[in-house]
Amino acid sequence: MTAVDLPAVPRVLIAEADPWSRDLLKQVLLNVRCDARLDVCADGQQAATLLREKTYDLILADWELPGVDGLSLLRSVRQKRRSLPFILLSSRNDSASVREALPLAPTAYLTKPLNMEGLTQRLQDLLLNEGESVYCEIAPLAPGMTLPVFLERRREASDGAPLRVDVKNAVAHSLTPDGLDLERLEDQVRMDPQITAVLIAAANSAGHHGTPVQTLSAALHALAAGQSMNLILGLALKHNVVLGDPALVAYAERHWQLSQDTADYARRLARMLELDHERCYSAGILHRLGDLALLRCLEDWRQGGGALDDEAIGESLDTYGAAYGSALRTRWRLPLELRQLIASIYSLEGGVYSRESLVMNLAAQMARLTEREGLEELASSKTARLLRVGLSELTRVRKA
Repeated sequence: MTAVDLPAVPRVLIAEADPWSRDLLKQVLLNVRCDARLDVCADGQQAATLLREKTYDLILADWELPGVDGLSLLRSVRQKRRSLPFILLSSRNDSASVREALPLAPTAYLTKPLNMEGLTQRLQDLLLNEGESVYCEIAPLAPGMTLPVFLERRREASDGAPLRVDVKNAVAHSLTPDGLDLERLEDQVRMDPQITAVLIAAANSAGHHGTPVQTLSAALHALAAGQSMNLILGLALKHNVVLGDPALVAYAERHWQLSQDTADYARRLARMLELDHERCYSAGILHRLGDLALLRCLEDWRQGGGALDDEAIGESLDTYGAAYGSALRTRWRLPLELRQLIASIYSLEGGVYSRESLVMNLAAQMARLTEREGLEELASSKTARLLRVGLSELTRVRKA
């Protein structure tokens, strides 16, 4: 089947167990055909049910699906539609697995981690005629929609924060003749809350087990070079991942800087006190994720035709910023210990505090000080006294 044979709007099924790989496949496909009617599922049984109920123009399925595996899905499809495009994905790259799949004539057999350029080219060949491109207009807001209702509805479906880092340049600067250098990549992206959160979440997903991953470095090594690069590059394909409204950009810059200052102070304090400084850095860089995600949703509101001014932005952040952050950290299943550290930035509850929680709270207070404000009052605070950190130590941390 060629692109010429496709209906005006193709229907595509994606069956992939891992949520982050599933999202990546969705973004790559929509980047090729933004108008595609797309169904996604996480197990083979659901995929089999959908295949019985609907007629698809393209299927992408992982061999390692739970329930009914991808190879069984391919076998079932080939019994009815020999020419239906079917891309089989797998972590198996051995010759025996390839020989097992080939008699069922998959349109492509792609091994993980996926080659993004290769996958994109395959999809373009299958879903577009030569020289064809598809443009999708931004849907206008529903009549009568108000900003509070819009933000309330988007809270549980937010796609996260805008990107602070140019991911293509970050990956390019991290490539060496021997492949992707993970330490270089970490240096390039560690100041970006969205990248940090997504990689930590992906490293803790169903495909990875063991001790919860709470730092960017641990996430990069758990995912390895190929998957890390794919996830990072995939973020650039998402809608409104770069803010366009100058007022929203200004707010984002302030939140990024506050995150960075908190993370840097937390890392220095933790090092000085011989605590887990990388975990403290992660908590600091992530603690404004909700505010940044809200700004990205406000960009959607503006592009949909909604009115937006500085007062509306400020009120929205005050009302919904914390809720957006809590919803994201829960939905992305960030480790509880990391969420607790982030919570300690805002308040210390109960009578017993871990030293790392105290570090986070103190670092956030330092980050909120202006350059003209002194550290004397902070040095006499309850948090500093519990940590036994005085004015001289705080001065060293600030000047480091």
